[in-house]
Amino acid sequence: MVRNASMRQLVLGLVFIGIVGLEIELALLRHAESVSQWIPHVVLIIGLLSTVIVFLRPAAGPLRFFQAVMWVFVIVGVVGLYLHYRGNVEFAVERDPSLSGLRLLWKALRGATPALAPGALSQLGLLGLIYGYKHPALAANTDVERASAS
Repeated sequence: MVRNASMRQLVLGLVFIGIVGLEIELALLRHAESVSQWIPHVVLIIGLLSTVIVFLRPAAGPLRFFQAVMWVFVIVGVVGLYLHYRGNVEFAVERDPSLSGLRLLWKALRGATPALAPGALSQLGLLGLIYGYKHPALAANTDVERASAS
């Protein structure tokens, strides 16, 4: 099966594997203590469903939905980076009020909360957007819209 898979299908497979892996990691870390910690779980489940749907039916509608979800991945990942970093800064300053500048940055990046971990969600989103880039089903949909407008 893999021998006949296109590069596009392999990229979608990586998105699927990444989503499953991130969800398992978040579950193992018990990343569910607050409402904000549930956001990546919800986004990942929606992403998993949209990935399966676009695999089974790679038409324009499901692809557009998938692309929108992948943009949400990127945005939620960036917001998560900020929240993790900010939490680490607050904790570091609480423990040592004299911290500032590069010393504070270094402490925050190496803090208890993995500051760069949410970037994995953004990476998956970008990978999903690569899957949809110039997808043939979207080009076919554009051609149909042009023909009906004439």
